[in-house]
Amino acid sequence: MTAIDTSGRFPDSPAPDAPGATDAVGPEVLDTARKARLVSGGGTFRTSAEPALGLRPIVTSDGPIGVRGERWDETDTALALPSPTAMAASWDEELVEHLGTLLAAEARRKGVDVLLAPTLNLHRSPYAGRNFECFAEDPLLTGRIGAAYVRGVQGGGVAATAKHYVGNESETERLTLDAAIDERTLREVYLAPFEAAVRAGVWAVMSAYNGVNGRSMSESPLLAEPLKGEWGFDGLVVSDWGAVRSTETAGAAAVDLAMPGPNEHWGERLAEAVRTGRVPAAALDDKVRRLLRLARRVGALEGTPARPPVAARPERDRARLRRAAATGAVLLTNRGGLLPLDPARVRRIAVLGPGAAAARIQGGGSASVYPASVVSPLDGIRAALPPGVEVVHAPGVRSSVRPTPVAAGDCRNPVTGRPGVHVRFLDVAGRVLHTEDRPSGRSFEVDESVDLTALHSVDLRTVLRVGTAGRWRLGVVGLGAVPLRVDGRTVLDCYTAPESDDPTYLHVMPSFRQAEVELAAGQETEVAARRIVEPGHGRVVALTADAPAGTPEEELAAAVELARGADAVIVVVGTSEQHESEGFDRSTLDLPDGQNALVSAVAAANPATVAVVTSGGPVLMPWRGEAAAVLLGWFPGQEGGDGLADVLFGRAEPGGRLPATWPATGAGPAVPGTRPRDGVLAYREGLHLGHRGWLRAGAEPAYWFGHGLGYGQWEYLAVEVPQHVAPGAGFTVRTVLRNTGRRASREVVQVYLARPGSAVERPVRWLAGFAAVRAEPGQRVEARIEVAPRALAHWSVEERRWLAEEGVFTVLVGPSCGEVPLSAAVEVVAADG
Repeated sequence: MTAIDTSGRFPDSPAPDAPGATDAVGPEVLDTARKARLVSGGGTFRTSAEPALGLRPIVTSDGPIGVRGERWDETDTALALPSPTAMAASWDEELVEHLGTLLAAEARRKGVDVLLAPTLNLHRSPYAGRNFECFAEDPLLTGRIGAAYVRGVQGGGVAATAKHYVGNESETERLTLDAAIDERTLREVYLAPFEAAVRAGVWAVMSAYNGVNGRSMSESPLLAEPLKGEWGFDGLVVSDWGAVRSTETAGAAAVDLAMPGPNEHWGERLAEAVRTGRVPAAALDDKVRRLLRLARRVGALEGTPARPPVAARPERDRARLRRAAATGAVLLTNRGGLLPLDPARVRRIAVLGPGAAAARIQGGGSASVYPASVVSPLDGIRAALPPGVEVVHAPGVRSSVRPTPVAAGDCRNPVTGRPGVHVRFLDVAGRVLHTEDRPSGRSFEVDESVDLTALHSVDLRTVLRVGTAGRWRLGVVGLGAVPLRVDGRTVLDCYTAPESDDPTYLHVMPSFRQAEVELAAGQETEVAARRIVEPGHGRVVALTADAPAGTPEEELAAAVELARGADAVIVVVGTSEQHESEGFDRSTLDLPDGQNALVSAVAAANPATVAVVTSGGPVLMPWRGEAAAVLLGWFPGQEGGDGLADVLFGRAEPGGRLPATWPATGAGPAVPGTRPRDGVLAYREGLHLGHRGWLRAGAEPAYWFGHGLGYGQWEYLAVEVPQHVAPGAGFTVRTVLRNTGRRASREVVQVYLARPGSAVERPVRWLAGFAAVRAEPGQRVEARIEVAPRALAHWSVEERRWLAEEGVFTVLVGPSCGEVPLSAAVEVVAADG
């Protein structure tokens, strides 16, 4: 093998800001203590101010599907975009950049400077609980979609944050696990999307909780090289929340900002370590300098321009989110051309399933937001149909995972008389420190401006009025002692100790308890709970109420009966934030609560059945050969119901292609686990994750990476590539194809490379480029796909640089990784070869 060096700084990397432009006021203005305080965080979601520098606090907020703001609170609503898996499924960088622009406007509306997104970790395993928050299993697709997201957000004057750098592909033991990843796999696979984000000019990077190869990421040398050195990243490295756990090691490392603040390990401890020489003063100065550079970029320093807040434009924004939901939807199967449905040909449609009326729009954890409104699939379908079409509904199954917060329509505030819950914050003597009137029984956060230093307990009261008689399940969410009273009678009185110290468990989804209470329709019932607040237990407390349900057999029979009498059936199944979330990995890929049996029974009762799956990542579909059509809607965001209706009735084409391979079973050689052994998670598959692993194993998944049907029919006619290419150069693939269908359509043309007989280990084939084309029925079009030089290179561990292997590469072109009807050859030849 002859290999050619293709290393070097990115030719299109953003040049570091000139010192005079960004470093006019530097750390030398401050003494050591003030420098250390500045990089130690100022609050939960903000940094410290520094009047001597004219620096206000920099405000951060979680993403990536919305801008929650500093409060995790339903009174502070936010637009809810489709999940990142849906964004990546669009294979549409322009669309994702527009969504980033929308997020920047939301951030500015909320006074947010830094959006803690995008998540650039990969779908290593379908069991990973946070896959919905990541883009794809493939590094190239993740990098291109992530870069578009970054460009959109930062084009609006808000910093994007590439996270979680690096190796954060599991939630099990996520705070402490050590990811064992070989150097070549790190470079070619897991670091590649972050490299693309730096190339796009990202202003911030978040270091992960986990370690990689024995070093915690907040202390890892990978922050210096390749991030700040070889790649030339001139922005800020912020820790994941609580991930800085040392003074000297982290202080000397290339993490710049410890969040949240004040961080107990930095502050004065870091200042003293610098004074005594245990942490280099230059390291602290560099942290401060990078923080100030970020402040200038977002307008947090006096004299620097900041974009003003923008007024919300609800109709425009909702239209964008509706289009995004349709564009990311993936049509997996469409036997007999059932879709799109013709509204003029149906008189009765059955909309069934647990996700039909109760929309599943997002995953759980820090990525979740409270939208002002949500369009469910049932709502969207009803609104899309003309008068005279009957729409009937039954859930078919009931969810049994977590309880439902008391809804505003079912409860009355006993103090104001308006819908909602009255909340009091009390000291140990029972004196009221603060009161709030909440719209529902959900969990909440109090603004940090409220002084709750003397807080002892939180008291919630509401008057519940239900429309259905029977045995309701009333409950409380929260840790510690949280007795529940119904009409003055204690129905729950127990103590719940924490089961984990994971922040998501403590602050988002702590344990709950329920009791059955007989309620009459229209009866008013006072429900009250008081939680004693203890350190380390979080602040979550919520009231819940779940309606009586029939037996599973009765629920299923009701849905099947409706299916039999309908012209078409839409059955909506999937997961929710209770099954896919930050803080835990999935234990099964099966649909929960008997949903598989529901789809099979409904499809047997009516052959015109469309199964719609709403989930963030793969689920098993043993019935996929039984339903006439299978449509993947992902977690579609707040406008998902209207976007779904547009696709079902042909007003929009399902434009998505799978960003991850969907397995047919829950086990196999290409399905790695997420559970560490003795604290170590070994990435034994190396380069062969996702579709690469399936190809190496010679196994057939349920659906290949890149698969998606749309409403057109495409014929791939010809491919043209150059005969030779020089090492370190890219090339263009030209493909001719024709839409042989009866509708205008969009096709995502995918290019893969293979290297038969390579002297180094390689995947069977790997994604090297893609481009979308559109055509009218019968129209021929040409797709031009650019293959970047990096696609032909590999990382040499021995020489610690990128090398291009001379020889013949096979170019494969098609609509998915599993279907590549065209091929050609290109030879890498040195100039003197």
